[in-house]
Amino acid sequence: MATVLQTANDSLAKLTEHSWKPQPAPARFVHQLLNECLQQSPFGAALSQRMLDETGTRLLDWIDHFGIPHVDPILGELPGVGYVETKSEGGEAAWHHPEGLFPRIRVIEGKRRELAIKVESVADFLFAHEMTDVAIEGEPWSALRRARVASDAGVDVIVVERHGTLAFEPSAADSLITALVALHYERFLLRRRDFEQDAEGFAAAGELADAAMKDLGRDRACELFFKAERQYWQQRNRAGRIQLARQAVLGLGWANHDHHTYRSSRETFVLLIAFLEKLGFVCRERFYAGREAGWGAQVIEHPVTGVTIFADVDLSPEELAQDFSHEPLPARAQLGTVGLWCALHGEAFLQAGMHHLECQFDFSATRDQLKEAGIDTMPPFTDFPYLRQAFTRGEQWKVRPERVERLRAAGRITDAQANQFLSQGALGSHLEILQRDDGYKGFNQTGINEIISATDPRRSLHQ
Repeated sequence: MATVLQTANDSLAKLTEHSWKPQPAPARFVHQLLNECLQQSPFGAALSQRMLDETGTRLLDWIDHFGIPHVDPILGELPGVGYVETKSEGGEAAWHHPEGLFPRIRVIEGKRRELAIKVESVADFLFAHEMTDVAIEGEPWSALRRARVASDAGVDVIVVERHGTLAFEPSAADSLITALVALHYERFLLRRRDFEQDAEGFAAAGELADAAMKDLGRDRACELFFKAERQYWQQRNRAGRIQLARQAVLGLGWANHDHHTYRSSRETFVLLIAFLEKLGFVCRERFYAGREAGWGAQVIEHPVTGVTIFADVDLSPEELAQDFSHEPLPARAQLGTVGLWCALHGEAFLQAGMHHLECQFDFSATRDQLKEAGIDTMPPFTDFPYLRQAFTRGEQWKVRPERVERLRAAGRITDAQANQFLSQGALGSHLEILQRDDGYKGFNQTGINEIISATDPRRSLHQ
């Protein structure tokens, strides 16, 4: 019996093993390169300080890429720290690091380095910094726009706006009809979220995605969809609205997003994954928090837009061995943390919106600054040298009486819990504060289980 149990445990460990590890050598390389650029760029150094002081973020986490002259000897160090040579969409020589979250390196002509900073809107950045005479490369709403905002001693600072492309240079072929982009964004933003059957909602969203992909291509459709998803989430999350306003002062937007988290019922989980795969997402590692936790997750990433999804679902140990992202999970009477949240608020993909948006910050600075703005954070659930994470205190949402009564009638919640949900509401969404170091791309399995437990709607309002 012990042998059978050990074999089962070994199988579960294999299915959920994470290959991501801290990468200190390339991290030191990137830090040194950034510091050298900032030493030569007063504008970049001042912007970096303002980002920390006014938004609680680090310039390091906003870097889109570095441009390095082909004669720069630093290029010779790239293979030694794990960078791999590749080609950009335009056929240019470039380097990327496959084992961690590090900026790409673009090989350029001339003798000046480039520090390229990612923003949601180049025009918003220029407006925020009163740069009315700076030219923007790329047409409005095109796949790539960029502007050179400073040229200091040996370094050009560039802001880059991407919409579903990994190219470095704007191209006339990337230009799109503004009306079509606006049309599909509007459709995603205003998509219907309430249906008699949740499956109808997924089907309707799939039709919108198909139409957008036909007009704009898969990657651009994906970028627009998640722009709308963040908008819907922040309408229901005060911490998100406050933090976005702080970042908007510098014209940055949400370009520091790390991952988007969806909670799903067991019945619709395969529909969620199928929709994401339609948009070009690729499944990464699975997550399982342990036999007592009762939930699991699929991490799924888009290779072009960089959007990463953490998709949560109630799960038993036996089900982890199956391909639960593609094989339907049967309904069950008992609801775990994730299932109850969906039953109270609706699917995260539909009525409820995302459970949380996680962005990259300076962990301590952001928590302190949000506290000054009246936003408290929960105790950190990860505090590693290379990964720090904490949720803001959850939004308390009203719950529709018919949802509560349906759960009470089915015996899925007690009378006392039903009365609490009706009178006090239930925990809704969060903003998650994250700091990554050493290029670490993974997640903390144990810590996530603790925070998921702490956000169970059945827990006390003040826990």
